[in-house]
Amino acid sequence: MADAVPVRCPACLHENDYTAPVFPCACGSPVIPPLDLAAPPRELIHRTWSDSWVTVRCAACGREGDWPHPEVGCGSCGTVLVVPVHPLEPAGGGAGADADGLAAGFAGGFGAVPDLATPDRAAPDRATPDPTIPDSAVPGRDPTPADAHARRPAFRPVTIRTARDAVSTAALYLRWLGFPDVRQPDGRPNPSAAVDLRAPGLVAQVDPTTAPAGLRAVECVWLNGLTASATSVYFALAGYTPDARARADDLGIPLFVMDLTGMPQPVNDPADELVGTGA
Repeated sequence: MADAVPVRCPACLHENDYTAPVFPCACGSPVIPPLDLAAPPRELIHRTWSDSWVTVRCAACGREGDWPHPEVGCGSCGTVLVVPVHPLEPAGGGAGADADGLAAGFAGGFGAVPDLATPDRAAPDRATPDPTIPDSAVPGRDPTPADAHARRPAFRPVTIRTARDAVSTAALYLRWLGFPDVRQPDGRPNPSAAVDLRAPGLVAQVDPTTAPAGLRAVECVWLNGLTASATSVYFALAGYTPDARARADDLGIPLFVMDLTGMPQPVNDPADELVGTGA
């Protein structure tokens, strides 16, 4: 796993710890995008699929593949930041890119929608539970959030390339948090509209659009949860407006941002608490 590096948000100047994603090359070797820490990160204002990928060469076999461009959600203001990557240098006579290297890099091919009952086994682990934390609470002590988190296996993300992938990834993550009966709507999601996910005790909204989620969207999911006496959760690809973030903090709504690697990141205290305790 790559080391964490500091990424300063240009919007609020908060310094975020960021660990570059590790991808499996077709040869089996780990591939890590070479971050350019000398260049400042930029705010993601408008997301396009063509700009969301970066070409990276495997150091072991020389194979070149397009992987999701590194992104991180600011833990202070919720802004989505694009982390700069060193440009690909010309190959020096080594093994070149294979015509089907990109397809081989993603098990099952691009755009494949995972079965919610079976995590993507080709995806790398994003986190390893701390071996110093016991799997069960110490006798005489009540279970803590750390105990609940440690008992869960590492979440296996699924690469996001379409709106449907974003909805499926959010559903997988909610199942990982402890909502096993997550239901998603039939049919293909509209890329320009948010999608509801439901489970007993849960109302979630997934926003796969390229604009930050606003105040009204956060209040709507809160009202839906209030009506159903359920926990309200929001997932967004492009982050949140400042007023939406502030309102979610007031209402206690967990907010998550998803990068194209498929790893949701909590952006406020209620989200951190939900990750720590689970359902």
